[in-house]
Amino acid sequence: MPGKFEMEPEPGDLTPVVGAATDVSPLGRDLPKPAHELTADEDKDVADWDRVAAMTEFRKLLARKRKFIIPATVFFIAYYFALPVLVGYAPGLMDRNVFGVINLAYLFALSQFFMACFIAALYVRVAMKWDVMAHAIIARLREPRAER
Repeated sequence: MPGKFEMEPEPGDLTPVVGAATDVSPLGRDLPKPAHELTADEDKDVADWDRVAAMTEFRKLLARKRKFIIPATVFFIAYYFALPVLVGYAPGLMDRNVFGVINLAYLFALSQFFMACFIAALYVRVAMKWDVMAHAIIARLREPRAER
């Protein structure tokens, strides 16, 4: 009968050492936590979100984002579901051959890939403008506030 299974750590394996570089537990940590690991209570550089929400620039940024994202989403969902709806309710139309054996349904399905890329490219282009607006908001937040 084989003996009890025991696992010995490999040489250089720091896992059994509390606070080792590979340890996910904060026990024994000598250095401060990286910024991405801080909880909301630990983060000292928190934005004043009430001030941000009250800023005209921030509301304008949200309005511009909504102006693009909502119509683009509605359009793409309608475009995406148009294929199964048309195939189900207008099979004669979608079965028409366009190029040899390639029918309209195949072309429509292929066009969805191009439409997704087109909308993604538009999003990237518009998002660059949002980034400029967001950087302006951040710069304004970093300015020292005037004493009242």
